[in-house]
Amino acid sequence: MSEQEWQAFVAEGTRTGKVATTRPDGRPHVAPVWFVLDGGDLVFTTGKDTVKGRALTTDPRVAICVDDERPPFSFVLIEGTATVSEEMGPLLDAAIKLGARYMGADRAEEFGRRNAVPGELLIRVRPDKVIAKAALSE
Repeated sequence: MSEQEWQAFVAEGTRTGKVATTRPDGRPHVAPVWFVLDGGDLVFTTGKDTVKGRALTTDPRVAICVDDERPPFSFVLIEGTATVSEEMGPLLDAAIKLGARYMGADRAEEFGRRNAVPGELLIRVRPDKVIAKAALSE
């Protein structure tokens, strides 16, 4: 897939991302997240005290897989570096966008205000490497 194609693929519908981080002892951790694209970056929120929140605060390296499990099967794997922020304005903006994508425009504000609270982190992943394959079974 081209850059435009993989960005359209990950932005389609309500696909989730599977975020892989590394725990302090080196063990991997994978968790699903809601995300949006913002200027080429993948953006999501998480709790400061979650495994992924603690891991990304310590080690910003991350991998995210977004896939379509239906034939003909496609996926995008993004490796990148995360920046972590607790700034409430950008956190609220992102949480509202997440709410719009996954809950619908009518619940976006409600979702954003519920989730943009102290203890939540805004994670912005800048892609360093992207592997994107479409229609694997064709």
